[in-house]
Amino acid sequence: MPSFEHHGAHIYYEEFGQGFPILTFAPAGLRSVISVWGQPMAPINPTTDFAKDFRVIVMDQRNAGGQSRAPITAKDGWDDYTADHIAVLDHLRIDKCHLYGQCIGGSFIINMLKHHPERVQGAVLAQPIGRVGPMAGRTANFNGWAESVKDRPDVNEAVLDAFNANLYASGFVYCADRDFVKTIKAPCMVLAGNDEAHPWPISEELSKLLPSCEFVPEWKTEPALTPAKASVMAFLKKHTPTH
Repeated sequence: MPSFEHHGAHIYYEEFGQGFPILTFAPAGLRSVISVWGQPMAPINPTTDFAKDFRVIVMDQRNAGGQSRAPITAKDGWDDYTADHIAVLDHLRIDKCHLYGQCIGGSFIINMLKHHPERVQGAVLAQPIGRVGPMAGRTANFNGWAESVKDRPDVNEAVLDAFNANLYASGFVYCADRDFVKTIKAPCMVLAGNDEAHPWPISEELSKLLPSCEFVPEWKTEPALTPAKASVMAFLKKHTPTH
């Protein structure tokens, strides 16, 4: 089984293809697991669309309903996920990689760029999450996830409220502010979101704030999907080291 232990967490991952590595983060919010790739919500599936040219690493996020497990505490937040992501790269002895993330994966990517920019060669953010306006309590996605862990002995309402605030209270893309995004040096591509959880204004603003960014406004369905896949592949190959 491709898994390992890391600071009290059990992390499960899989690999597809060969070549320069791409670490990927599936959509579905806090229920981001490998099996989401290939479902209708993920029109670009790295395990099939990228694996012919790249080494694709996919993973179950901690406590997402897959095979990755970790304690849940009131102090948990974005940095705990980033520690898992770095642990995967360290476990596989990967110094630098591309990142591809959809939905919550956009914030995973930005937090990786915030704390470990030296590990990122290039990044694609597909319909990144974010919020326009004030926080209005827990989201439906968070409540759905919370229901799935409610029987754990380390979980109670106070822990869940704190965890929700740690993740989502700050708004924008949640894990970083606009001033930080302006400083990101890695080349990025943004595939636009178009709904409440993945607002178009967030995608558009990110594309303007990121110093080196390509923006794809339409991509989730045909006839836009096929050329969008080609654009993502061209971006990844363009920014892949040649030696």
